[in-house]
Amino acid sequence: MTWLPDVSQPPFATAPVASFVAAPADGVLPDGFFSTSNLPTYVRLESGWQAPARPRMDCAVVRRGDRLEATEPRRVKRGELVLTALDEHGVEGVVVHTDGFLGGSHGANEFQFMGTEVSRERPVNYEELASRLQHEKDCGGYVLWITGPALVHSRARNDFEWLIRNGYVQAVLAGNAVAVHDIEAAIFGTTLGMDDSGHPTQGGHGQHMRAINAVRAAGSIVAAVESGLVRAGIMHALVTQKIPYVLAGSIRDDGPLPEVITDNLAAQDAMREYTVKATGAVFVATALHAIAVGNMLPAFHNHTDDGRPEPLMTICVDQTEFVVNKLRDRGTHQAFGVVTNAQDFMHILRMYLARC
Repeated sequence: MTWLPDVSQPPFATAPVASFVAAPADGVLPDGFFSTSNLPTYVRLESGWQAPARPRMDCAVVRRGDRLEATEPRRVKRGELVLTALDEHGVEGVVVHTDGFLGGSHGANEFQFMGTEVSRERPVNYEELASRLQHEKDCGGYVLWITGPALVHSRARNDFEWLIRNGYVQAVLAGNAVAVHDIEAAIFGTTLGMDDSGHPTQGGHGQHMRAINAVRAAGSIVAAVESGLVRAGIMHALVTQKIPYVLAGSIRDDGPLPEVITDNLAAQDAMREYTVKATGAVFVATALHAIAVGNMLPAFHNHTDDGRPEPLMTICVDQTEFVVNKLRDRGTHQAFGVVTNAQDFMHILRMYLARC
């Protein structure tokens, strides 16, 4: 059941039935189309109020029978009925419901995302972060991890592997480099040609290319794990624990590895199939991937027993305030910022989780 606010009260009570107009061409929206945000949104149909499925920002709302869905404009087909409205306060049958969601009171133990100051001088409550992740695990939540290669280079690789094997990771969204350098470490014991002490090794600059070549010869990351070529690490844990992952390519990529999706729109579609399941997301040491995935995530989820929307646990970890603030400025305003390096965050978080 989809939870709704009290529709007998304004602005719901006096709102008209919303209007829909046919898309004039594939990938083209009608004038006055409603552009979605990442907040709980309700649309009045003849049968009553309904929240669009698969919510995210920067989408159109398409009506398919009695079902509404937030859909990327490029996926809208000619003739499909698209919600038209510019007002978000009920005047045109659409209400973006922030009252009681972002503006309500907070309990003493509630994990507060909104209004959180982002500063390297602010202490990090690892005990509470661990408690939230443990709660997600215990309740069958779906936590996405969005990571950058610095997680591997900073010697946080073993900690992330531990989190995967212990049930705190339900899917990983990353780029080619994360998998490449993790596999380089698994095969050669180096990342970016550096050993565990951070010292460059003889001919180390080519080690990641040799790792890519070895996996391509094996046929896939999965085959490399199954053959024993890759015996440990992040990708080994994901494959052996059957945790899904999406590796999205970029113009910077070396190789890339066989599973990397080089078509950006195809990668976005693949990632979206996991963002719609998310009850939480943890971004670690990645600016571009964090903003990309942040734009796909709603600020809430309704994967609850009664369908009631709850804030989507969103944690962004980076060694600079810039990345955390940029993510929030781009619309992921529910993000809780942790300004520290990936190694410290992952190691301390693992230590607290081990105590739960």
